[in-house]
Amino acid sequence: MCSNYRAPTDMDRMQRHFAVALDQPPAQAETWPLFRAPVVRRSGTAPAPRDAALGQFGLLPHWAKDPALARRTYNARSETAHEKPSFRDAWRKGQRCIVPAEWIYEPCWETGKAVRWRIARADGAPIAIAGLWSRWQPAGGEPVVTFAMLTVHAGGHPLMQRFHKPDDEKRMVAVLDAADGDAWLDAPTATMASFLRALPAEALVAEPAPLPPRRRPA
Repeated sequence: MCSNYRAPTDMDRMQRHFAVALDQPPAQAETWPLFRAPVVRRSGTAPAPRDAALGQFGLLPHWAKDPALARRTYNARSETAHEKPSFRDAWRKGQRCIVPAEWIYEPCWETGKAVRWRIARADGAPIAIAGLWSRWQPAGGEPVVTFAMLTVHAGGHPLMQRFHKPDDEKRMVAVLDAADGDAWLDAPTATMASFLRALPAEALVAEPAPLPPRRRPA
């Protein structure tokens, strides 16, 4: 499961790889739940062009009262998203998106302690992660685009089985092939699951990237 990733900040690179860009990049590249990061959607029904927005990482369904719910809804299991209350409206309405990432971070426990690792595409391209989005209206505020990354089972995956605690189920984000971006955004609901699969290990590279030590108060 992915709770931390690096969002693109180079909008020329966004344009080259995702055919859309923002007028202003995100305020920060390191992204955690409740942070804002680029998300790619359709601006309307197909064949409408792509649209880029700064969305909140952590999907909030329209009925959510507490924005802190987003701390638990940044990942959606692809096998159950169609029935889980937090995600089923977005799934059934076909509110699909692409979450661009330069790389994702996952904890490796091989030393007995969690060590953050960076995982990126071996070809140097950004990662296109399949996601769901929703528009949430805070009390007295402006509507907010929110999103979640879809995840798939990764048991036996030569790379991803190295991450998370030994007894945890191994999962990874669903990575789209570059050629499948438009097909994913336009897919009928009945075919959405066919796009959600684990990227082969040989298409990825990984290395330790520990979090910097916290600064102590002066």
